[in-house]
Amino acid sequence: MGLRSDGVLGAAVLCAVLLFAGTVRAWPRLARGTRRAVGGRVGLLLVTQLALFAAVALAANRAFGFYASWADLLGREGVPGVVVDRVADAGSGGPLRVVRTRAVAGGGDPRSDGQVQEVGVVGRRSGVVTSAYVYLPPEYFQPRYRTRTFPAVVVLTGYPGTARALVDRLHYPRTALALATRGRAQPMILVMLRPTVAPPRDTECVDVPGGPRAETFFAEDLPDAVLAHYRAGGKPGGWGIVGDSTGGYCALKLALHHPGVYAAGAGLSAYYAAQTDAATGDLFRGAEERRNRADLWWCLDHLPTPDTSLLVTSSRSGESNYGDTLEFIERVKATKRTRISSIILESGGHNFNTWRREIPATLQWISGRLADR
Repeated sequence: MGLRSDGVLGAAVLCAVLLFAGTVRAWPRLARGTRRAVGGRVGLLLVTQLALFAAVALAANRAFGFYASWADLLGREGVPGVVVDRVADAGSGGPLRVVRTRAVAGGGDPRSDGQVQEVGVVGRRSGVVTSAYVYLPPEYFQPRYRTRTFPAVVVLTGYPGTARALVDRLHYPRTALALATRGRAQPMILVMLRPTVAPPRDTECVDVPGGPRAETFFAEDLPDAVLAHYRAGGKPGGWGIVGDSTGGYCALKLALHHPGVYAAGAGLSAYYAAQTDAATGDLFRGAEERRNRADLWWCLDHLPTPDTSLLVTSSRSGESNYGDTLEFIERVKATKRTRISSIILESGGHNFNTWRREIPATLQWISGRLADR
């Protein structure tokens, strides 16, 4: 059974309940002060606590999508090779293969509800192989729009995160569909994936010397693959990028580093310099220039100011990035060229519930900054 399946969670909860009931029933017999009775009490309490912890951890993983499978949890995930298909209506084709499709809002007709496609992507320059979900709006399938191209928005999870959580838990496709239906946003293609292109390593979307070239993948390979397969806008101003937490840092960095690719970048609960810990390993191999480039504070002070639009979010109570976010806003405003917007909530933690409150306004904001053809 899968890590996020009902069966695994149900078994863990049942085991915890039975152990709790067994502890209550056996406690009178173990109330004596003998060594055996004391050992029995300690053992029962320990096993019961472990069962409760496992049930809570499984429920949290199911809610927030930290790990997609047992292999992902244990760091043994392997991504299979992807066949390159040439699609008749997609021009020259590209390194992207559709694995399966699903409806957005329960309907079966993509002309009215749009469609989500699970895809595999191969990076020709970076060598990265990863999976993603692509949301196509209803207009994409309607005959009167058959020659139209659509703005594209890359959507990134945090670390470790799962791309599926962007669809099922954060509801990006459903939100984009509702906004477009109400005329509050234009129809857009969403390309949803996690920034962890070399699991279980957290690459922080940088080109690691001798390692995964994550920035090259997101700045060059991913747009090329999508443009080759879908009717996405290929002109400047047609692409944006959004992310939460680690994905938010990546979104801001990619918009600053590659304004010719991403005309707008939104960081929900983002931080502003690459993290280094056991999950990232040595990202820079002593290269100070690479380390500086991954620091958005340094970029604002030392690199040419890019012509791009940024959005940052935080909350006055519940987010640890609140002070940094206010400082980042002021630093960007001082550049006079890069545009900055913000969403500041009164309260909200670093979690899905907070981001669901911010996503509708974020998609509406980014829609207004992308060219529609």
